[in-house]
Amino acid sequence: MKKIIKWGIIGCGNVCETKSGPAFYKCDHSSLVAVMRRDADKAKDFAERHHVRKYYSQVEELINDPEVDIVYIATPPGSHAELAIRVLKAGKPVYVEKPMATTYQQCKEMLGAAEEYNQKIFVAYYRRELPYFLKVKELLDQQVIGKLQIVKGEFFRPPYPTDLQSETHTWRLNKEIAGGGYFYDVASHTIDILMFLLGKIVKANGITGNVGNYYPVEDTVSASFLFESGIIGSAIWCYVSSEDHRKDEITILGDKGSITFSTFSFSDIVLKTGNKTQTFNFPRPEHIQMNLIQKIVDELNHKGTAPSTGETAARTNYVIEQIFQNK
Repeated sequence: MKKIIKWGIIGCGNVCETKSGPAFYKCDHSSLVAVMRRDADKAKDFAERHHVRKYYSQVEELINDPEVDIVYIATPPGSHAELAIRVLKAGKPVYVEKPMATTYQQCKEMLGAAEEYNQKIFVAYYRRELPYFLKVKELLDQQVIGKLQIVKGEFFRPPYPTDLQSETHTWRLNKEIAGGGYFYDVASHTIDILMFLLGKIVKANGITGNVGNYYPVEDTVSASFLFESGIIGSAIWCYVSSEDHRKDEITILGDKGSITFSTFSFSDIVLKTGNKTQTFNFPRPEHIQMNLIQKIVDELNHKGTAPSTGETAARTNYVIEQIFQNK
């Protein structure tokens, strides 16, 4: 018989409100039993609104709660390694927000701790379990566009109003906390999903720049990469473009056609083969992490495996560092 997997959250901030938090108590055989935030009043507020029985203001209180089976770390990346290792050392598996850490070395330390304490690490690259991206994978697996050759990506968006003044900058623009700029925070999703769809990236390089000069970290990144299968890829990201140039598009080319889709906008998947064009529509889920969380719960109940692990996520950090190595 399956057991109820009981979750605790460290860092019940904005990402937990809709993207992840409700999934812990809406998934089958899953329950959210405790949350933690340094501000006790905010922790209490979250707990009351989400009907969570216990809330804490100290990390150790949540980690050592005997009722908590697995801990979700939803803090900024700079604290992921330390907190994850503490959870693993306490004999509990951990689910970590992306990116897995600020450096590849930290990822390796987390993996080492998981092996030492015989526990599992899962990472919130939840696109691996969304129907939208599983449809792209299905089309690729069916070889509808023939032998895969090239992938190219473009992501452009204008700066947020808060980017324009240093006093309103988000923590995502603090290298010590985030690892880098918006690229580290969100482009990691693109790199991860490309490896899910096309296999391991074995070589990458890039050029990074700060063309807007609104903040001290990179705002524009160009990268090229080689997949283990021989597929060649390139992508460019710009977080200070004009509104007119806004774009979120990935195209995979084969010798018989192409598939175009997005990382974030959930635009229609477009399949072109010969003179034929097909589109596939999948709406953005309300709780975008729910499918992956269900897979984690199932794995902990010894039924199936979750697709986003410490091993797969660490590879994304490795690729990011390869792109930034010439900075």
